[in-house]
Amino acid sequence: MAKRPAPDHPDFFTVPDTGPDFTLEELMRKRGLWPIAGTDEAGRGPLAGPVVAAAVILDPDAIPTGLNDSKKLTAARREALYEEILTTATVSIASSGAAHIDRRDIRKASLDAMRRAVAGLALRPAHVLCDGRDVPEGLICSGSAVIKGDARSLSIAAASIIAKVMRDSMMDGAANVFPAYGFDAHAGYGTKLHLNAISEHGACMLHRMSFRPLRRDGD
Repeated sequence: MAKRPAPDHPDFFTVPDTGPDFTLEELMRKRGLWPIAGTDEAGRGPLAGPVVAAAVILDPDAIPTGLNDSKKLTAARREALYEEILTTATVSIASSGAAHIDRRDIRKASLDAMRRAVAGLALRPAHVLCDGRDVPEGLICSGSAVIKGDARSLSIAAASIIAKVMRDSMMDGAANVFPAYGFDAHAGYGTKLHLNAISEHGACMLHRMSFRPLRRDGD
């Protein structure tokens, strides 16, 4: 098992841990920064639909049991934790749609959604733990980038669950509006079913035209 580096070591925020805990949040609290928010996004890779970001401030006395990277949980477990997080924590959600993604690129659109999610929290955080390599510009407070953060920080893990469940729900709704694409089956990812639907019906307003294979050569 890899030993966690000391809090002041430059690799503290970049070395993967064995699972999410509250260590990073407690470190910030010892530095006089409280409350702490975690933020994460879902939906960077699909060909269609929004990228959805969530920001979560957990109550240290009421942290749901079983929080983890949303990708490591079953859909049923994610949905149960989603409800529990909404009941016990301070939560905000924001999204960037396909037009925003095409205009700015997926990285910038994702970071902007994270920034807006943090700004929408009813309780103002003193510091934000951000999943990934980047801290969004324009945060209302200081922030730290945490690589593999959804597997290290309980706050980020909670945000990953909120973002994932919300985005899946949005894509289920999109399937009712655009039934030809089967969005409820693949959430906009480039599956064979989805690619065949695009080939047959063309793109709709939810598709990211800057993504290949939707993007035309030379654009």
